[in-house]
Amino acid sequence: MLKCRFRIGHVVMEDSAVASVLIRNTLWVTMAVHADTGCFLLCIPDICVAGYTGARSEILELLLPLKLYAGENQGLCAERDFKVQHGGFSEEPVENLIHIPGTRCAVTSGSSSSTLQIWDIGGDDSDVIKRTGVINLKSKSATGSKIAPGLTDEPAVLHGSCISDVELTEIATGRVLHTVAKESSDSVSGLQFVNACVFLICTSNGTLLMGDTRAPSTCHYPLEESKSGLHWSFGLRSDRIQSEASCTVARLSSSGHILLSDLRDLQSMFCQTQIKVQHSASNNDFLNISWAPVLDRCLSVSGKIAVTHQSFFFSNLEGFDGTVHIYDTMDWSTEGQSPQPVFSHRGHEMSHEGKHCDFPPVVTTHSWHQSRPKTLLSAATDGSLHVWDWVDKITDR
Repeated sequence: MLKCRFRIGHVVMEDSAVASVLIRNTLWVTMAVHADTGCFLLCIPDICVAGYTGARSEILELLLPLKLYAGENQGLCAERDFKVQHGGFSEEPVENLIHIPGTRCAVTSGSSSSTLQIWDIGGDDSDVIKRTGVINLKSKSATGSKIAPGLTDEPAVLHGSCISDVELTEIATGRVLHTVAKESSDSVSGLQFVNACVFLICTSNGTLLMGDTRAPSTCHYPLEESKSGLHWSFGLRSDRIQSEASCTVARLSSSGHILLSDLRDLQSMFCQTQIKVQHSASNNDFLNISWAPVLDRCLSVSGKIAVTHQSFFFSNLEGFDGTVHIYDTMDWSTEGQSPQPVFSHRGHEMSHEGKHCDFPPVVTTHSWHQSRPKTLLSAATDGSLHVWDWVDKITDR
């Protein structure tokens, strides 16, 4: 069994393993913690944690502590621990984990695997998370297949490790509902549905592709050559009615470039800026940019850097320094100066574990709470998971 200690602001993995976490109540979080590489955090509703030593993975569903919802009466709430609801095992590493909206179904993927794993998280009559099936992939990938939930009535998953492999597959039958009609070996850094039919793909070189399940063709929006050699990730912001007119795409490069585009004109950028980065990210595995789902103009950035000497200290850096930075994009322009973050979360490096290790823990991923405007979750290389609020240094005085 994976041994864990759970606290409202901190999760410590007592086994140096891998953990995956989903957070319920409008937020799922996935945290995969490797002893030497850290963890992933993905977003959606109940927490699931998966950990492994070797090939076998343990998956747990956790409920958030009641103290998180106690508001001003937190001092009167004694319940500070996560509660384990369901658990199960996977014979393969879990590196990506999503929840299918409106179901108790989850899908996982791992590196060098030829399948996606389908899971029933369970209900009131059972405390077991069971594997109910697999989806066969076109090919294996060392980086694993990126996955995103479909938004159709019938549960489906969009998946692929490179552009030519991207498919939308119905979970119940394994039937392929849509295939991206483009031969390309460009690796996928992320994908997401805009609405029930329209989806976006971002490649590692920053190219955007927009597809529609009602049409065979895919629109292709490459970056200019001077930026295409970098590693890129992306985040999509849309309103609750999933209107294409309200969608904004943010792309983050391994050197700190941020590009903002309107979904209706992905070929051009209405804003671009350069955040201060002491060291470029060595790859895009932990590069993360995410829009606040409730606040109109705020986004968050985190990333992992390669550290080669033990004297390195993070506290005076910005961008890819192992922390989470919050930015207000209201004053950004097409030729803006390097913006300053309105808040930086350094709780992981200030934790007890971070103070007593050779290398301070690095945030590998983070996610916004879907209904609490200024609440985020972040995971780090020491296996810690933090739930935290932030304060604008100017407007919240």
